[in-house]
Parts: sequence; structure tokens; C-alpha cells
Amino acid sequence: MSSLEAIETRAAGVPQSLILCAHTHTARAVRLRDGRLIVNPGSVGSPGYRAGKPHPHVVEAGSPDARYAILEQVDGGWDVTFRHIPYDHAAMAALARQHGQAELASALATGWIR
Repeated sequence: MSSLEAIETRAAGVPQSLILCAHTHTARAVRLRDGRLIVNPGSVGSPGYRAGKPHPHVVEAGSPDARYAILEQVDGGWDVTFRHIPYDHAAMAALARQHGQAELASALATGWIR
């Protein structure tokens, strides 16, 4: 996971008080030192993957549940609630296996690609 300093560097020039992002599949909220809030809701249906770009890395949620976030404006700020919802991940893992995607099947079944 990126450090606060690395995240602040990437967020430089973005003036909004709330920044929504995705693609890492990792549910996380980060409050920057200037008060801005960055929220990544997690992933619905892809709890783990391996990628080679921009550098080789692995992301694993550790759970097969679908994940999302609810944001509510409260007293001039934002309240973030992360939700983890069970679904028929075994059926999705079986489909992945049927299509020769063993690593994806493992991620869908367990949240881990190993």
C-alpha cells in the first residue's frame, strides 16, 4: 500500500475535498494532512489479482465478499462506511475454473490468489 506521502504527491493539484478512486480493489480511506479525504470502495467481484504493470504486484482482499462503500455528508465532512456482502462466490469460482482461470478461481473462492 502506498504511504501517506506518496498519496499526497499523487493527489497534488486535485482541489476537491472528497476524492474517489478505484482499481486497486483494496477498501481504504485516507485522510490527507490538508483535510481532503480519499476513498477506495474495494471490489465487487474481483477480490484478488496479479498484475505486471506499472510494476509486478499482487492484490488480495483476504475475503471473497463483494465490497463497496457508502459516503454520507455529516456536519460539513464525510462519513465512510465500508460494506462486505457475501454472494455466491463458489459459483463464480467454478465458472472461472471452467474457463481455465485457476488463479482467478482461487481469488473468487477465498480472496487469495495462492
